[in-house]
Amino acid sequence: MAKVFNSPSKYVQGPDALSDLGGFVARLGSKALVLITASGKRRVGDKIEAGFAPVDAACIFEEFGGECSKNEVARLRDVVAEKGCDVIVGVGGGKTLDTAKAVAFYESLPVAICPTIASSDAPCSALSVLYTDDGAFDEYLFLPSNPNLVLMDTTVIAASPVRLTVSGMGDALATYFEARACVNSDADTCAGGKSTLAAYALAKLCYETLLEDGLKAKIALDAGANTSAVDHIVEANTLLSGIGFESCGLAGAHAIHNGLTLLPETHELYHGEKVAFGTLTQLVLEDVPTDELEEVLDFCCELGLPVTFAQVGIEDPTPEKLMTVAQGACAEGDTMGNMPFEVTPQMVVDALKGADALGRAALA
Repeated sequence: MAKVFNSPSKYVQGPDALSDLGGFVARLGSKALVLITASGKRRVGDKIEAGFAPVDAACIFEEFGGECSKNEVARLRDVVAEKGCDVIVGVGGGKTLDTAKAVAFYESLPVAICPTIASSDAPCSALSVLYTDDGAFDEYLFLPSNPNLVLMDTTVIAASPVRLTVSGMGDALATYFEARACVNSDADTCAGGKSTLAAYALAKLCYETLLEDGLKAKIALDAGANTSAVDHIVEANTLLSGIGFESCGLAGAHAIHNGLTLLPETHELYHGEKVAFGTLTQLVLEDVPTDELEEVLDFCCELGLPVTFAQVGIEDPTPEKLMTVAQGACAEGDTMGNMPFEVTPQMVVDALKGADALGRAALA
């Protein structure tokens, strides 16, 4: 099978970049459906409208229903048809953006993706993660093309809750380790081929950037500062991780995340927070060298990412609950099959316990 490298058609990142959104969207269509939450519209709606004022394109705001589900996608397709929109714009977090991509796919329309947070690596990918209306993982929707535009307004992102950017670092943390597993197993990637040297290099650069700038960025964000470290982390969370995971592949960490979503008590955590614990669990499963394990543990502890059952929301880790997570992680068609060795649910249960024990020891 051939190697495939996917990326968005255009990536724009910088202070107040949303002010330029109208100009970019006008090259894609004349009437944009802007999918956004009510709080997002209060924060950035005026900036978006001002950017559309001088261009030959209109924008219609539509409130996101809160879950990237098949029912929400169907509802929005009806809105697109009713309003006669010819381009979709997603503004907000991962689920809003994934929903915008899914709607654009089903309606055969171009899509612009504008994260107001840097909480996941979803924006750049030709992928939407669908959930049930209750928030449990449903399925991956693989799309034929990546977004036409990804636009990152670092002024807006730096003003978002710090926990969201840290969650993005948790999601990005998995990128290199899952890429490595997929390369070692010669797995097919999310892009529909084998990984390229370029994608693997970006996945590795993503991890190196997290280690170099992650803590500095968190400290700066806590102080309300938009520094170079913050800029680097926004790019790592979004572009480097996005290309790295899509063009190299997903493995144990995201499979474990999907298993964790089967427990309602984990639903209060963000995607990247669960992925961080999934990464730690994958490394235990692989029995990586102690120094690498300690490096990841230290990173998570410094950033406040979860390393124990309690921190991931599981106060009572019964055998039944852990097996539920493990069986979900090992479900047919999920990405645990990309690991370079066969993984059973019991192996995942033991790795979950091992990760929790290491996390408790690190926090002691």
